[in-house]
Amino acid sequence: MNAGIIGIGRYLPEKIVTNADLEKIVDTSDEWIRTRTGIEERRIANNETDTSDMAYEAAKTAIADAKISPEELDLILVATVTPDNPFPSVACLLQERLGAKKAAAMDISAACAGFMYGIITGKQFIDNKVYKNVLVVGVEKLSKITDWDDRNTAVLFGDAAGAVVIGPVSDGRGILAFELGADGSGAKHLYQEKNIVMNGREVFKFAVRQMGESSVNVIEKAGLTKEDVDFLVPHQANIRIMEAARQRLELPVEKMSKTVNKYGNTSAASIPVSLVEDLEAGRVKDDDVVVMVGFGGGLTWGAIAMRWGK
Repeated sequence: MNAGIIGIGRYLPEKIVTNADLEKIVDTSDEWIRTRTGIEERRIANNETDTSDMAYEAAKTAIADAKISPEELDLILVATVTPDNPFPSVACLLQERLGAKKAAAMDISAACAGFMYGIITGKQFIDNKVYKNVLVVGVEKLSKITDWDDRNTAVLFGDAAGAVVIGPVSDGRGILAFELGADGSGAKHLYQEKNIVMNGREVFKFAVRQMGESSVNVIEKAGLTKEDVDFLVPHQANIRIMEAARQRLELPVEKMSKTVNKYGNTSAASIPVSLVEDLEAGRVKDDDVVVMVGFGGGLTWGAIAMRWGK
C-alpha cells in the first residue's frame, strides 16, 4: 500500500488585511500589488495567537477527518520557519496539546517548501512499515518577521496553518512520485535577519524555472504524461509564478488551485490551505492525479504527484 493523505484540515486567522489597509502604512497601491502578485488580501494572527496555536487548530481538523484519535499518531512533523521559540519545537508543543502520547515529534525548516519536505519524510516511515499514521503540519506566523515598512515584502505574506494525516491508502492511490531539492548558493536571495529579506528578481527567476521543471519531473517519474494531470496545487506565492507552472503543464486555468488572492503567501501552509478549499469546492475528486509543487528560501523546492483518495 502506498502512503497517501487520509485526513486534512486548516486554520485561518479571522483578521483580514486588505491592500487598501496596506496603502495606509507603506508606499504602495492596490493596483501595484494585484498586478504584480495577484494578492488582494491576507490573514494576520493576533498577538495572543502563536504558531503552535494555529497548528493545533488545523491538526485537530485533520485528525478528525482521518477518523483516528491523537493516540494513534506515530509521528508529528511541523514545517515552519516561525516557531513559537527556537526550542522546544512546535511539533513537541503540538504533541502535548493533542495528547498524542506515543508520537515522535520534530520541526522541519525548509521555508515555503517545508510542507513538501514533511510529506516526503513521513512517507518514508510509512513505506518502511515503521509507522502507520503521520501528522504533517505546514504553519507560519510570518507577520512576526515581516518588515511592515518594506514595500517589497510587507504586501506578500500572511498567517495560516494547514495539516494532513498521511497513512496507507488503497492500491494505485497515494503518492506516486516526488522530487526534493536544494541550492544553498541561493541562500543570499531570501533569508531572515531580524525580518524577511528578499531579492525578488532572483527569487522570481528561480521559482519560475524550478516550479515548472519539478512538476514535469514528478509526472515523468510517475510514468504519466501532462494529459494525465487533473489538478495542480502550486505554492501560493505569486500569481505570475503559479501561471508559469500551469502553462508548463499545459493545463487550463480551472485546473490550478488559486487562493493567493485571499490569503497571500503563507509559506509552508499555502499548499494544504489551498487543497482544503479545492476539496470543499469539488475541484479535487477521488482518483484525480494531483501535482503539488513548492519552492522556498534555502533555496529549496519539492514536488509530488499523487492519485487522490484513500
